[in-house]
Amino acid sequence: MLALLPPIAYFFIRVLYLSCRKEYHIPKTIPKSPFLVAFWHGEILMNPFMYKKIFKDVNMSLLISDHFDGEMIAKSVSYFGFDTIRGSSTRGGIKALKESFRKIDKGFSIAITPDGPKGPRHSVADGIVAIAQKKELEIVTFNYSASSFWQMKSWDKFIIPKPFSKLTFYASEPFLVTNMSKEDAKKEIKNRLENFV
Repeated sequence: MLALLPPIAYFFIRVLYLSCRKEYHIPKTIPKSPFLVAFWHGEILMNPFMYKKIFKDVNMSLLISDHFDGEMIAKSVSYFGFDTIRGSSTRGGIKALKESFRKIDKGFSIAITPDGPKGPRHSVADGIVAIAQKKELEIVTFNYSASSFWQMKSWDKFIIPKPFSKLTFYASEPFLVTNMSKEDAKKEIKNRLENFV
């Protein structure tokens, strides 16, 4: 499965994307690298295209869980040219945090799903705040909507756009949470992720 499914998934995602009409809402300010990108776990499928649209020449590493589904995602996103860091709030968190710091020091930006890998859906875990505040990094939130889609019955209500639908992509202006309390920072990130229209 790990050998066969990732290339099939990549091919499916790319063909699906090409079949759809696209609209992009791109921030006026492009953050200096390195920075953080945040998006919900359930909206992960099409966000690589938004990243490639805005940040063509920036090295990106995705923070992905050590679970089996994380392994599938890691192998699939490798076809988009993304590096990965393995670990999450529920498994290997300290190791992933240290590896994130090392990648940032090498100039990599980091992409995180704040509610992954197991939810609750649309919650913000501590990891993104710890990285943003420790390294004083700007955050950009991504989201997208599809005019027609399938929604899975998983905890994250994973969205799969239907072929030939319209995809509308949103990226926030870069923002900092450096001088906020942890709870205020989490609220700010959640607010930016939810109020993207």
